[in-house]
Amino acid sequence: MLDLSQILTYSLALGIAAAIPGPGMAALVARSVSGGIFSGFCVLLGLILGDLTYLSFAVFGLAMIAEHFNALFQLVRWGAALYLCYLAWQFWFANHQAIEVGKATNKKELLSAALSGLTITLGNPKTIAFYLAILPLVIDLEAVSLQTWALILMPLTILVLLGVGALFIFAAVRIRHLLSSQHAQQILFRGAATIMIAAAASMLIR
Repeated sequence: MLDLSQILTYSLALGIAAAIPGPGMAALVARSVSGGIFSGFCVLLGLILGDLTYLSFAVFGLAMIAEHFNALFQLVRWGAALYLCYLAWQFWFANHQAIEVGKATNKKELLSAALSGLTITLGNPKTIAFYLAILPLVIDLEAVSLQTWALILMPLTILVLLGVGALFIFAAVRIRHLLSSQHAQQILFRGAATIMIAAAASMLIR
């Protein structure tokens, strides 16, 4: 069972890591600006699912198993990097249009937003580094039971990421009127694309 100091340390470390600009938050802001609150929260849902996946890997030691299958690990790493490059290409050459506040978003777009959030997180070097390198320094993973994982770490991770992500979403929606022009959207999306390219390069270098 985790004590209060470990819970607070984990929450603080996760909150700081989530707030640091990266491909996930870049996509979250871009989607929130272009699609509104619902699109933003769908991306956030995908981001949270990705984090929960790596949290589970770290807790149950699956990351250590993966290290023994170097060829598979390399394949996954290259696949994630290529996907980030693909997303960067889409963001860079996106066809920007005037933002219509209150426009309904269809289910296909919301599903696409959620899947984008999930895949971005799974290929995000920052997320991988946090759960596989920083997390063991914050929490004694050998002492984490199934009950602790399910009743404390999972809900805590969801709450922290939901809180941080919601701040980014509402801030992005708040300034939508400033980004209504095609030029402003182009700057935003190309900035997000640049972050994704940097993340892909970082993944391959590491």
